[in-house]
Amino acid sequence: MKLTYFGHSCFSLETGGKTIVFDPFIRGNELAAHIDFKSIKADYILVSHGHDDHTADLIDLAKQTQATVVANWEIHAWLHKQGITNTHPMNIGGKWNFDFGTIHMVFAAHSSSFADGTFAGTAAGFVIESEEKTIYYSGDTALTSDMKLLPMKFGLDAAIMPVGDNFTMDYKDACIASYFIECDNIIAMHFDTFGFIKIDHQEVISFFLEEGKKINIPKVGETTII
Repeated sequence: MKLTYFGHSCFSLETGGKTIVFDPFIRGNELAAHIDFKSIKADYILVSHGHDDHTADLIDLAKQTQATVVANWEIHAWLHKQGITNTHPMNIGGKWNFDFGTIHMVFAAHSSSFADGTFAGTAAGFVIESEEKTIYYSGDTALTSDMKLLPMKFGLDAAIMPVGDNFTMDYKDACIASYFIECDNIIAMHFDTFGFIKIDHQEVISFFLEEGKKINIPKVGETTII
């Protein structure tokens, strides 16, 4: 699997011959100013919740790529009102087999609304199962004991989780979460974009090393192989 970081919580994942983009927020992020939005490809766009820092580029990217947008029912219905009809609605606890693998929608402990205050359903995360790997994208979340359910169903090869604190769990809670989900390969998201979520990169890396774990704090535009 090839994973590219577009900043904040936006990633592109290539698997099974398809490209999946998570939570498109790029052009409003100063740290991602060098990313060429028009060059971004997607077969699927996965949306964890409605907040603007996860959906600001959703409509334009959906129009640009003609991707299938996978999201909860409320976001699916909202998109139809915006003229985006190539959607696949899901809800927490559900799964669906797509042409690249299976998407499971899982719980995230977070709020969810659109920029105008409209309710955007329950926040979620995703587990992506393909023939290559199994990846957990937690979405914005607090540390929650529900994470302990994941290793009962999945053998996770990597997990993408927030570390920025204030709006989500911090890196210490993300480390605890790595024990809950039984995954030592952690990829950081939701950090540094604005003042509330600035982190000390070396402090985070050192903490994980002391726990015998690995965390990758990606640079915007960086591509890694999982």
